[in-house]
Amino acid sequence: MPSLLLALPLLVIALLLGQPAWRAWRQRQLATQPFPAFWRRVLQRRMPLFRRLPPDLQQHLRQRMQAFLAEKAFIGCRGLEVTEEMRVLIAAQACLLVLQRPLSELDRVRQILVYPGAFVVRRRHTDAAGVVSEANEALSGESWHEGQVILSWDDTLASAAEPHDGYNVVVHEFAHQLDDALGLSTDLEAEAPSGDWARTVGAAWRELVEAVDRGEAPFLDPYGATAPEEFVAVVSEAFFEQGPELAQAHPALYEAFSRLYRLSPHVW
Repeated sequence: MPSLLLALPLLVIALLLGQPAWRAWRQRQLATQPFPAFWRRVLQRRMPLFRRLPPDLQQHLRQRMQAFLAEKAFIGCRGLEVTEEMRVLIAAQACLLVLQRPLSELDRVRQILVYPGAFVVRRRHTDAAGVVSEANEALSGESWHEGQVILSWDDTLASAAEPHDGYNVVVHEFAHQLDDALGLSTDLEAEAPSGDWARTVGAAWRELVEAVDRGEAPFLDPYGATAPEEFVAVVSEAFFEQGPELAQAHPALYEAFSRLYRLSPHVW
């Protein structure tokens, strides 16, 4: 009996250490399965950005989606029944971020909550004078550090349908999850950031903050000036949907995100 008690903790440790390898093996197996014809029709009909991808990246995205859809839980909110089309379209846009990166970087995501449209949250705000107030805010998406992503289906559908406006709620919220996993927005506010990423992206973020403070209309969404983590998410949207424009307006920033995502959307 004592030897059995000693062996049990070792067995648990072995199982935990083997879990990443097992998941990687399972994901490779899922990627070899035939891609359902209905999923293919959803992508062709609902996601013009998918049609712009080179054939090899289309294939890679389909493989990523198969593993993603097998692992993630989708939950309908406010009476919404999550359909296969919803799951496919959300997965396709989310997997753009890990198209050339390890899918394991989205392992933190446990649940995807889907509302029919914008959802209301109660938020507390503190103004410059320190006065605290509360108000309702209508949101199209939200990302939680605990591994939940909340999405409006109306906005998800609109994001997929218009691939050139630099707005994509799925890319935005999953960029937050990737940021949580990789620490992308860490040190962007530092006066002397370490590393090329932090120096380049931090300088671009401060440039956007200053432009917004001057009342200018910058190329990037001004919402990115509110916080470094929002800047990373906003630039990710522009990178995938407005690659040529981002490369022209902010070449160093584009190159930094091209290295991050290992993609070159300016040529799609």
